[in-house]
Amino acid sequence: MNDDDLDPLGRWRLILGDAAGGALGDPTGNAVAMDAALSWLYGREGDLAGRGIRSDGAREGGSGPSTLDVPSWLDEVHRLFPKETIERLEQDAVERYEIHEVVTNPEVLARIEPNTTLLKAVLKTKHLMNEQVLAMARRIVEAVVKELMDKLKTEIENAFSGTLDRRRHSPLKNSKNFDFKRTVRRNLGRYASDEKKLYIDETFFFSRTKRHTERWQVILLVDQSGSMAASVIHSAVTAACLWGLPGLKCHLVAFDTSVVDLTSDVIDPVELLMKVQLGGGTDIGKAVQYATELIEAPRRAIVVLISDFFEGGDPYRLLSLVKGLCEQQTTVLGLAALDLDANPNYDRNMAAQLVELGAHVGAMTPGQLAAFIAEKVGK
Repeated sequence: MNDDDLDPLGRWRLILGDAAGGALGDPTGNAVAMDAALSWLYGREGDLAGRGIRSDGAREGGSGPSTLDVPSWLDEVHRLFPKETIERLEQDAVERYEIHEVVTNPEVLARIEPNTTLLKAVLKTKHLMNEQVLAMARRIVEAVVKELMDKLKTEIENAFSGTLDRRRHSPLKNSKNFDFKRTVRRNLGRYASDEKKLYIDETFFFSRTKRHTERWQVILLVDQSGSMAASVIHSAVTAACLWGLPGLKCHLVAFDTSVVDLTSDVIDPVELLMKVQLGGGTDIGKAVQYATELIEAPRRAIVVLISDFFEGGDPYRLLSLVKGLCEQQTTVLGLAALDLDANPNYDRNMAAQLVELGAHVGAMTPGQLAAFIAEKVGK
């Protein structure tokens, strides 16, 4: 059973909840269990009581199932809904309603399906876990990091593989370098008109101009305040992928009101993430000051500031430091978001001031960040 099996009225009944009971009637069949699972979660909304609906997740009566706890709720959700809906429900549970038991209950952790939402929840709540639960939660961290690494490593390798040189060809056969036009032209003599097929005897591939990455530094400064969990995750994975590139020296620094250099842990992003402490205030200037002390050759350094730019410290100090970096021709890149969707949420006024000083500010996915760095160091 899933929500595809419902008729249109049944769907609207689930969407609108108990408030629509008078107009659309009560759910029937498996829809009763679906309604109970949704009510258990979304019945927590603060405005429901004002509309005559109980806010403790329980129903006013009827023949529905008894009140759910977290493990039984998750069981019901996984039984009743498709994968996309499950992920949204889990996300709302841990982020919107802060039901920490989703990631701190051993019974739940033993059977929950790892995803990025749950990884963020683990990072935010791991201080609440005992050693046994923390070991089980690590499974989520490992699974999600592996998935992100597999995807991002390919993107970064492609970004640093060089640009196509359409004037030269290479004997190396690589699909992304395929010269379609020349291959077709050189094999036109093998076209079978009766079969309407072109038989390929020779294939041609463009060469690539290798990028030079000698003596470049990339310093990732990552805001580890609670709202930046996704950025911390993807920064850790990005740094691990950049780490193995020849001639590229990568640093990873996390900050709130303190600065923690995590570079020594970059090769193991799982261990790194388990050490991160999310939350606290924000002193961006202190982090930028630390970055200036790491720079070896200003013109071959890229400082990537990943933050929402809401400065809790002295904003004039931050602006002065960024101005100094730009004047010495260090590349300063401010990223308002570093998750896979690159949804920006930041102090636009501060961002505008940074741009006026010469910094680049925008929102990028990890793959786009890699392409930016590759383009910069390849000049």
